[in-house]
Amino acid sequence: MMKTKRLVISFVLMNCLVCAAIGQDFQGKAFYKTKTNVEINLDDREIPEAMKQRIRERVKSRTEQSFELVFDRTTSVYTQEEKLDALGTQSGPRMAFAGAGNGEYFKNIQNQEYVNQTEMFGKMFLIKDSLNTWEWKLGTETKQIGNYTCYKATATRQVNEEMMTRMRNAFDRNRDSNKEEAKDSTEQGNGNSILARIEEPENVEVVAWYTPEISVSQGPGPYWGLPGLILEVNNGRTAILCSKLVLNSKEKLKIEAPKKGKEVSQEEYNSILAEKMEEMSEQFRSRGRGNGARIMIRG
Repeated sequence: MMKTKRLVISFVLMNCLVCAAIGQDFQGKAFYKTKTNVEINLDDREIPEAMKQRIRERVKSRTEQSFELVFDRTTSVYTQEEKLDALGTQSGPRMAFAGAGNGEYFKNIQNQEYVNQTEMFGKMFLIKDSLNTWEWKLGTETKQIGNYTCYKATATRQVNEEMMTRMRNAFDRNRDSNKEEAKDSTEQGNGNSILARIEEPENVEVVAWYTPEISVSQGPGPYWGLPGLILEVNNGRTAILCSKLVLNSKEKLKIEAPKKGKEVSQEEYNSILAEKMEEMSEQFRSRGRGNGARIMIRG
């Protein structure tokens, strides 16, 4: 109990020292690599081996991304770096769930607000809402990331149970509307919609590694609130690792909130996303495309 109190007191003191430790004009850039754990099962598909390999390479390209975080003492912008895949087209997800998106994620930790510009099915949205307050538990375990000593912190990420429930209900309606198709799919070991593999929602432990040597309370995407820059995050299915840091360069960095897109709250965006996923499920069912390859994102 006393150890926990000491950690909390240390956390408060270190946050109070942030303003004194760094100047008003302190700025930096952090470059991150992300990797999402995806399993793709093509072994029982009647697909040429060359096509299977192309599919695997495309999936890998879209689950390994690069991001740039531009930050100062109170604000930051997290942006995905665009890259071309083997076919010469832009790689990367074209739709984002609650999180960092494929556009820009702006945080103002002083006002505790964020603006997330993200694209969904070809339409740009501007999500404006209050920052999630992470209930970090500070540990004493350390490890070296680059030239910096980092400390471990953990928190719990709450899943959006309402949206997951709507998606599962959409699958159930589709399954019940065509029981014979569902029976055939079950006998073959496959679901009859893209939602067939959705598991029951579970809360996930987030593990973050931060360095007090860079005393700003910033981090990639929605992560923030620790007494030092967050250099690594593992949220169960996605790992985020800082690969490069540039501090106080001569270049004056612009940190501004994105402005293009339909303005919505996070709750409104989640509702729109759930409706679109329900529509997609219906389209897949009506087109009889339930027996395609299975792609699973491991939590």
